[in-house]
Amino acid sequence: MTQAEKTEQEFKAVIEKCRALFEKKTVDYGTAWRILRLPSITDQIYIKAMRIRSIQEKGEQKIDEDILGEFIAIINYCLMALTQLELYNDDRMELTPEEVMSHYDKHASNTMHLMFDKNHDYGEAWRMMRVSSITDIILMKLLRVKQIEGNDGQTLVSEGVDANYQDMINYSIFALILSEFVNK
Repeated sequence: MTQAEKTEQEFKAVIEKCRALFEKKTVDYGTAWRILRLPSITDQIYIKAMRIRSIQEKGEQKIDEDILGEFIAIINYCLMALTQLELYNDDRMELTPEEVMSHYDKHASNTMHLMFDKNHDYGEAWRMMRVSSITDIILMKLLRVKQIEGNDGQTLVSEGVDANYQDMINYSIFALILSEFVNK
């Protein structure tokens, strides 16, 4: 198996676990998240990333939810954000589980293809990174998104919020792969 094939297999295994949780929560809660404006989703992702960083720095936690679950939450919130961007002019609050999962799958697939393109150019350098560095990069991407949101979504030369959400998904998947989440 080539390194690219291994990465694809690991990526799909992580997304499969994230997707299963997202689908169950959609059955439990419906699409209540449709009420959230994009900055609110960004803030939710920020809270998750800051918790990861706090636990990494302190070396302990008081709530019995591990950081792997927080990376999963970041992935799922980013996929919600991409769906919200796509459905910006759609005022429906409730979507069917089938429709939600169709959006989820489409955005996850697009993000995987972006990862392949970047891995081609960067040679899978992420495999040499520390998970703590990945956390910092996610936080940096969040601060970029907050700045873009503060500029009413406009950028002069930079990628938009969608590309940053995709990068956060990919970095979260990398963190889960490096933490051997797919083998747990």
